[in-house]
Amino acid sequence: MKKNIYKLLVLCAVALFGASCEESAELTTLQEVSFPSAVQASTNTIIISDDNASESVVAISWPAVVYPIQAPVTYALQFDIPANTSGEKAWSTAIRVVVGEDVLSKSFLGTELNKMAIKLGLPIDVAGKIAVRVESYMDHTIYSDPIVLNVTPYEKAVVTGDIFMPGSYQGWNVDTAAAFPAISAGIFQGYVTIPAAAGLGFKLNQERNWAQFYGAGASNFDLKNMSDTDFQMPGEGSYQMTINLNTLKWSSIPYAWGIVGDATVGSWDNSTPMSYDHVNKVWKVTANLVPGNVKFRLNNTWTINYGAKNNDEGIMYLDNQGAHYVGEAGTYEITFTINDVNPALNGYPATATYSVTKL
Repeated sequence: MKKNIYKLLVLCAVALFGASCEESAELTTLQEVSFPSAVQASTNTIIISDDNASESVVAISWPAVVYPIQAPVTYALQFDIPANTSGEKAWSTAIRVVVGEDVLSKSFLGTELNKMAIKLGLPIDVAGKIAVRVESYMDHTIYSDPIVLNVTPYEKAVVTGDIFMPGSYQGWNVDTAAAFPAISAGIFQGYVTIPAAAGLGFKLNQERNWAQFYGAGASNFDLKNMSDTDFQMPGEGSYQMTINLNTLKWSSIPYAWGIVGDATVGSWDNSTPMSYDHVNKVWKVTANLVPGNVKFRLNNTWTINYGAKNNDEGIMYLDNQGAHYVGEAGTYEITFTINDVNPALNGYPATATYSVTKL
């Protein structure tokens, strides 16, 4: 009798467990959920150009999807042309942008939407349609009804030549501003020294005039056409500047050649930094030297350094053990001229020229 009662209790427990599992399953993957209202766009017509490429051009928002259990919901956006949103392969070529957990809106810069429009095949300078829908996922995925954006993409012209940097460091004179040559299509790189007493503001111009210029946009590092807000350098010192007109961004890294050796005040341990003369494209320093040796190295380390084979050539050689010998103490002007075009990609040249002149 006890055995029969025990078996009955076990069967009841199994039945209850099974019912519980069925109910749990029904409350998650089996229960239908949906978007409670439509997806919204801040605007449905967007014309992209240089003027708004670095600005938010559209914000897409949607209502929260309520699942039967409480857990984070992950949202993503899908973009495709309307012709590809129906049939067996509907949305299979869509561009998917993950937004995040429990996030209910997403803004897009002009450059971001422009890239998607071109990738989806919209013609340049012609209004085209992009379908957008929201993907919601917790334990299963559902989709909103799509909305349609009318987007006119544009193509940035390939830029050659130089870009110019008038600023406080040189009195805002565009005629004598530092010039950065193009190292590839739309990307410019060069060097500038900000003196200790100078201000940090600057602009970027594609010509040596004020007919067109870039100022700061959404951040200090975003280029905005004809913005009155000045860019700001990090501080005094010498920098390698990179300006990218394809992404409308600029960046700087500390970058300075210096003299080192037992003829200098820092001997072999600390370089004396040089300043970049952007007009003559040469590194310079005036320093007190004692009898001894002088070499050149980058950023106060031995990773990149140049040495002379003798005092007569006026040539420094990459990774050479030699040095220029100074025979008499005094004040000297030292120059260093190097043709380093995009060194991060191309490396440093085998030779550079220099001079050591007693004043």
